Amino acid sequence: MLRASDLPLQYNAVHILEHNLATRAEKIALYSNERNLTFQQVSDQVNRVGNALQKLGVHFGETVAILNLDNAEWAISYFACLKIGAVAVGMNTLLKPHEHAYILNDSRARVLLVHASLLPAIDAVREQLLFLKNVVVIGSSTPLRSAQNDMVSYEEWIANESTELETAPTHRDDFCALNYSSGTTGEPKGIVHAHQDLPLTAQLWAVNVLGMRERDRTFATAKLFFTFGTGGNLVFPWYVGASCVLMSAPPRIATNVLETIQKFQPTIHFNAPTGYAAMLGMENFAQQYDLSSLRLCVSAGESLPAPVWQQWKEKTGVDIIDGIGCTEIWHIFISNSPNDIRPGSSGKPVPGMEVRIVDENFNDVKQGEVGNLLVKSETTALFYLHQAEKSRRTFLGEWLMTGDKYFVDADGYYWHAGRSDDMLKVGGIFVSPVEVESTLMSHPAVLECAVVGAPDAANLIKPKAFVVLKQGYNADANLQDALIAYCKEKMAEYKRPRGIEFVSELPKTATGKIQRFKLRG
Repeated sequence: MLRASDLPLQYNAVHILEHNLATRAEKIALYSNERNLTFQQVSDQVNRVGNALQKLGVHFGETVAILNLDNAEWAISYFACLKIGAVAVGMNTLLKPHEHAYILNDSRARVLLVHASLLPAIDAVREQLLFLKNVVVIGSSTPLRSAQNDMVSYEEWIANESTELETAPTHRDDFCALNYSSGTTGEPKGIVHAHQDLPLTAQLWAVNVLGMRERDRTFATAKLFFTFGTGGNLVFPWYVGASCVLMSAPPRIATNVLETIQKFQPTIHFNAPTGYAAMLGMENFAQQYDLSSLRLCVSAGESLPAPVWQQWKEKTGVDIIDGIGCTEIWHIFISNSPNDIRPGSSGKPVPGMEVRIVDENFNDVKQGEVGNLLVKSETTALFYLHQAEKSRRTFLGEWLMTGDKYFVDADGYYWHAGRSDDMLKVGGIFVSPVEVESTLMSHPAVLECAVVGAPDAANLIKPKAFVVLKQGYNADANLQDALIAYCKEKMAEYKRPRGIEFVSELPKTATGKIQRFKLRG
């Protein structure tokens, strides 16, 4: 069992990349439609970018922002920041200009590496950026210069840099990465992680639970700017000497995902429940595309309904390993495992991490009762950047208040019952929207759904479902009645949705999480 104390005090997470140079320098580390790179080629590029960053005046502990598509330059820039002791800020490419401005100002980034296709979003708010001094443009076909001489193309920037670079003597507790929450509620929260958090999570979950190994090849639809993507599709494979597949195309288009799997033949695929549902919504997808390389799939981000798990298994023959993680912990802390799966559940606590389910007074609840989930891990962040009050409510000494409602069954499996602000109290009894959603998802007409609380004529909160239908079904009153009757048959009367509203799509974050607060109206 790897602990933080097993790492040397002077530890830099670039070791996750560079340990591969001794025995597998010429192995392909990174596959993409744009280019493939060996571990040696990645390392050489990391050193060139690291030298270029230092020439821009980036010092130990300072932030460098990365607003880029999933490509080789993202991975290279990330590890270059780590190697020089800077803090890499992975920015969400789907945000609006004012949200980019918030993150750049909040993180105090002086240097931004941005893809050319995303540059207009920065130009729109450039006057609002208080700290940004230098912009490096990735994917530009021509040299770039601004009037202030503060903009340069990536290729020109690193053209004459050395492939030799000394690793910064970072402490294992030094910060190396800053991620912002996906914005399910409120302003994004900056969450800082240390160098030690990366290898600890890689060993405790990716190796010990998932069984990731050197001959694996990973592919994730979760983008690299989220820790689910950074871990599953960059840090974890390179930690074990495996390869990763990067896709810059939009992951919400199911054919992009299926074509990438068929072309690059990954063995482990990371996706969100909505991604699996989207592929299942395609008729005969498992026959149209070659998915034979997959040995495992992984789901996280929100609860995976048992019907989706079962349909995926029936269609592909491949298990989905579901779990729950959060940016505050860096990655997954409760998980099913390849030899221990209970569909619909989040699995069991990852060995080396601890969880508790407590009531409002922080007393442990009885087995089977719904309560607030707490987690303790050596990979837990220390605070939210510039948000002291939220930090005090969330980081409770050794324990983190996750904001998730859970219960544990008699066999020790943990079941997600929704977010704390999503739980419904109907007739004085808690109702989990996740349970109602899972029931609706088992109906053959339902592609996706979300359940929220809506006031009835007496202003009492009752469950209401927003439903996206599969092709071939008519959104009419007859189907509304049929879905409500189906729920009445499958669950307790008080849990059934009182209303069904058909919609063409559900509001989601960039990670695929359903934003229920937008449906409450």
